[in-house]
Amino acid sequence: MSLNKFTIFLFFMHLVFSTSTVIKAQGSSEHSWAGQWVAEGTLFKVSVDTENSVMTVSQIESMGFVWSSKAGKVTGNIATVEVEYAGAAGIVQAELIDRETVVVSAATCLPEYMVVCLLTKDQQAIFKKVTAPN
Repeated sequence: MSLNKFTIFLFFMHLVFSTSTVIKAQGSSEHSWAGQWVAEGTLFKVSVDTENSVMTVSQIESMGFVWSSKAGKVTGNIATVEVEYAGAAGIVQAELIDRETVVVSAATCLPEYMVVCLLTKDQQAIFKKVTAPN
């Protein structure tokens, strides 16, 4: 698997959804997060649900990666989710840029010497919404 796909996966799941523009007030609703999201240029896809500022991320197509996440927190257009993958644990930070675009980066990753953490440092991934909730 290419390094680029590996890096994109790590951003989202160390996931799920940090720099760019600010969303207009009507677009910052937690309901904007809900739906299915795919990492640009990959098949990696997750489902996101929100309720009372709590975010749940579920695997749809993980491209063979085995990871787990805890319930995340949504504050306006920023979400944070704790993720564990391959012996590393961290917090993924995501910024909702608009109703169909999220920029994801690893806010933390420990232990820092793990290859997973080294590869995600100062990187970001873009996710696009492919379906909204019913």
